Amino acid sequence: MPPKKTLRSQKNKAVRNRAVKSFTKSRVKNAIDALEDSTPENNQELLNQAFSALDKAASKGVIHKNNASRKKSRLSKKIEAK
Repeated sequence: MPPKKTLRSQKNKAVRNRAVKSFTKSRVKNAIDALEDSTPENNQELLNQAFSALDKAASKGVIHKNNASRKKSRLSKKIEAK
């Protein structure tokens, strides 16, 4: 069993990570949903927000940088296909 201080630290990090992941997922979902029913300039803005959220999550260590890069690449391909 880890020391109490470590457990407190792990709980705090888990809360932060959950919030960052949720924020990132919602931004990516907004960008994907915008493909179906909005204007191209709005698509670009939402795409930039999604990229920014992924980069921030990667820089904070919540997700791996290659994971963020892969998601950005796949999102870009979806945008280009439309």
